[in-house]
Formats: sequence, C-alpha cells, structure tokens
Amino acid sequence: MSNTSTHSSTRRLAEGGICIALALVLSYIKIPIGLSFGGFGGSINLVMIPLILFAVRWGAPWGLLAGLAFGTLKYFFAEGFAVSWVSIIFDYSLAYAAVGFAGLLRAKNNNYSKLPIAALVGCFGRFIIHFISGVTVYAQYMPEEFMGMTMTSPVTYSILYNGTYMLPNTILAVIICALLMKQAAKLPSAE
Repeated sequence: MSNTSTHSSTRRLAEGGICIALALVLSYIKIPIGLSFGGFGGSINLVMIPLILFAVRWGAPWGLLAGLAFGTLKYFFAEGFAVSWVSIIFDYSLAYAAVGFAGLLRAKNNNYSKLPIAALVGCFGRFIIHFISGVTVYAQYMPEEFMGMTMTSPVTYSILYNGTYMLPNTILAVIICALLMKQAAKLPSAE
C-alpha cells in the first residue's frame, strides 16, 4: 500500500468517524412531530447533513457504511424506539445507510454543485426504507383514522406518516446543502 493511499484511507476513516459523531450529537437537537407513533418516531433534525456530505466526498459505498454505522449507534444511544428487531434494522440501520446513496453524485475535483441533488437522493432513499417498514412492520399498528382521514391501506398510512417528518427533513437538507456548496469546495480533495 502506497503512502498516498494510506493517507487517503486514514483521512476517510477519520472523516467518517467525525461525521458519524456529529450526526449523533445532532440527533439530540430535534423538533418532534406531533403525528408520531405513540410519542416516538419522526422528528425534524439535521442528522443527515454530515452523512450526506461524507457520502458525496467519498462515494456511495463509504456513505452507505457510515449511514449504517450511524443508524445502528442512533438506536442504541439516542432514544431509539422499535417494536421488533426487524424495525431496528429497517428504521435505523438500513434507513440511514440509504442516506449514503447521496454518494452516487460524488464530488469530483471538489465540485459540489450537485450537493443539493445528492441530498434529495439520500433523503429519498431513507424515505423508501421507512415506507417499506411502515407497510410491513407497522401495518398492524395502523390507526382507523390519521390526519382526519379513514385509513384502509398501509401504503397510504406509511406515505402520510413518514411524509410528515421526511418532507420537512428533505427540504431542510436540500436548503442547507445548497448553502454549503461553496464552503464544501474549500475542503481538501477527497481523491
């Protein structure tokens, strides 16, 4: 292994650890959404920002890994809620791993112009995993009425429930990533 690749690997691991730690700290700063499951569940927060930035700097595989690590740690250290081990895997490990898909739009030559679109991709990936969890794991907990509507379909319920917190989080992530584009370009190159 060359000196350059060792330096790059060390920097990638260090940045990954810092971004995971920052996301974990940010998970404590949140605005709970009143429509959450039994007082648990969705909130508006900034946890995806460091995960998105890391994924865009280092690529999707590393972003997926960082998201997986963060999601698992979040369950254990940041008031995680689950109805079964399957919901832990879906709502924490896989959902946050999916944020790493933002790395599909990896910044080349420190060009972060696609950072807001990458945020949209990562947030959509997380939404899809939460949606699947809602349709499968949480279908049995679907109320008869939600948001003033009669609920007859777990698909509709999952879209509405997860949309109540993922839509504001997505909008916030896209806006913040748009504001970070110029500053991110000043970071040392990840290549």
